[in-house]
Amino acid sequence: MPSLTIRSLAVATLALCVLEAHAQARIYRCGNEYTNDAQVAKSKGCSPMEGGNITIIEGTRPTPPRATPAAAAPRSGNANERVDSAAQRARDSDARAILEAELRKAQERLEQARKEYANGEPEKQGIESRNYQRYLDRVADLKAAVARAESDVAGLQRELNRLPGSANAVGSAAK
Repeated sequence: MPSLTIRSLAVATLALCVLEAHAQARIYRCGNEYTNDAQVAKSKGCSPMEGGNITIIEGTRPTPPRATPAAAAPRSGNANERVDSAAQRARDSDARAILEAELRKAQERLEQARKEYANGEPEKQGIESRNYQRYLDRVADLKAAVARAESDVAGLQRELNRLPGSANAVGSAAK
């Protein structure tokens, strides 16, 4: 009985191989298009593809541009076109408010990181009293967190100073 099962399994496998080989018809290339229809390929003068199988994935079509709302400033595609000064002041004001809020958050993170770091001597936690290397690893992580927070604060302050109307930008322009 087991030989019958093995034999029927072998026949089923052979049948699947034959069907799979039959399903892979010859592919023809017609410029940037591909077809497996021999009559179409012959009428268009396509050349047969040699080698392995190919997979073609159709790309997405670009979406047409959406209409802008009436409240938005109209944009023509001219990069040299000037923006209304009131609109630019509003944009600058919004940018300043966002940067100032981010700066406050970054300063709070820096304060918290410095508090946790405790000048390189944070309190030992749990297993760290028995595993000094774990303590050293945590201290190194805390030191890196302080450095990242300081870098974030400095970067946000530079961005604020670049905005028109900031005290440093006005002072440096007057010199």
